[in-house]
Amino acid sequence: MVEIDSLKNTESSIERPKSYEGDAFWASLEKENLLKKLKYQIAERDIGRSYYKLGKLHYDKADLVEAEKHFTLALQFAEMPKDGFSILKTLGFLLRIASEKMDEKCAEQIILKTEQTLDQMASALGTLNAEYFYNLGLLKTYRGEFPLAKDNFNLALKKAREENDPDLQAKCLLAVANNAYNTKSYEVAMDYLNHLSQLLKIINKNYLSGSMHVFSAKVFLEMGIYDKSEAHFQEACLYLQEKKSWNLYGYILLGKGICFKRQGEYDKALIYFALAKESVDIKNFKRLSLLVENEIQDVKDSSIDIYLDRTHRKIHERNLGTIDFKHRFVLLEILFLLAKNPGVFYDKEQLAKSIWKDEYNPLIHDKLIYTSVSRLRKLIEPKGNDKRKYIVRGKDGYTFNPNVKIRFHLETKVSVEKTIANIELSSPV
Repeated sequence: MVEIDSLKNTESSIERPKSYEGDAFWASLEKENLLKKLKYQIAERDIGRSYYKLGKLHYDKADLVEAEKHFTLALQFAEMPKDGFSILKTLGFLLRIASEKMDEKCAEQIILKTEQTLDQMASALGTLNAEYFYNLGLLKTYRGEFPLAKDNFNLALKKAREENDPDLQAKCLLAVANNAYNTKSYEVAMDYLNHLSQLLKIINKNYLSGSMHVFSAKVFLEMGIYDKSEAHFQEACLYLQEKKSWNLYGYILLGKGICFKRQGEYDKALIYFALAKESVDIKNFKRLSLLVENEIQDVKDSSIDIYLDRTHRKIHERNLGTIDFKHRFVLLEILFLLAKNPGVFYDKEQLAKSIWKDEYNPLIHDKLIYTSVSRLRKLIEPKGNDKRKYIVRGKDGYTFNPNVKIRFHLETKVSVEKTIANIELSSPV
C-alpha cells in the first residue's frame, strides 16, 4: 500500500501541454487530481480498520464465523510497525475464537504470530510503553507463565498511570485480576476488581464493566459467596444488554446455573443450564457447549439425598443444606472413603491405615476414630432422627448406607474446563 506522504510529489504523473504551463486551468486540474488520489489512499488505509470494526461487531453479537473472517481480513491491510498494537488486538480476538472452537493448532499459530509481532515492535519502538507491556503480559498468559504475566501487567499498570491513560489502566486492572483468578488467589483478584470498579465510575466503558462483573461473579462463586456471585452476573447482563453484546450471555447463564447447583437448588440450576444450551451455537461455541452439557449431566438427578463435592470441599445434604469441609480434612477423607464404597465395612485397622496412614494402635486410634466419626455424624446426619441415615455402625466397623441416593461432583470436569491459551471469551483483550 502506498504511503500518503509519497503522493506529495505526484505532479509529474499528470501530463499537460508545455504551451499551457502555468495556466490556471491546468493548475486547478492538477490539484483536483491530487486530492482524488489522496482520498483514494486514505480510504484504502481505512479498509483494515473497517474490517476490524466489523469483526468486533460480529464478535459482540456472538457470530464467531463472521467475526473470524473480518478479523483475518483486517490483518491483511495492517502494516508493521505503525499498526502493531492494532495487529495485537486483532490477534487477541482471533485467539479467543480459536479457544472457544477448541482449535489448538490455530491457537498456537496465533500465539507465534503474537510473539513475532511483539519482537518486531520491541525493535521498532524507541521506548517500550504501557501498551507494549500489557500485550507482553497477555502473551505470557497464553504461555501459562503466570508470574511473568503478573510482572508485566503490573509494569503496564504503573506506566499507564504515568502516561495518564485511564482506559489502559482499566484493562490492566482487569488483566491482573484475571491473573490472580488463574492462580486461585481469589482475595487478591477481588482487590484488583474493587480498584477497577472505582476507576470505571470515572470512565464510561460498558464492555469493561460487563467483563468486570463476570469476573467478580466467578471469583465470588469460587469463594462460595453465592448471593454476591448471582448479583454480579445480573449486573453483567445489564451492562452487556446496554452495549448490545451477546457473546458472554451463555457464560452468564452457565454461571448462574452453577451458583444454584452449588447451593443444592438443582431444579433452578437445570433451568439456567437449559437456557444456556438453547442460546449456544454448538458448532462454534464448542467449549461452552461442553461445559453446559457437563453441568446438565452433573445435575440430572435432583432427588439425591447428599451431594459430595471434593473439589471445593463442600457437601450438600437435602435437609441441612450446604456444609463446608474446608478445614475438616480428616472428616472429609473419612466421608469420601465410606461414601465411595457404600455397604463395605471398614474396621479400626483399615481406617487407621487409610485415613491416618498409620498402623493401628488402640491407645491412639480407638478414641480418635470414635471422636472423628461422631463429629462427622453431627455434621451430616439430619436432626431429629434416632436412626442413622448415612454412616452405619456394625460389628465389622463403619459403612455408608447403600440405600441413600448419593452423587459426586464430576471429577473429570477440570479437563473439560481447560482453556486453550488460558483464555476464554470473558478475559480481557
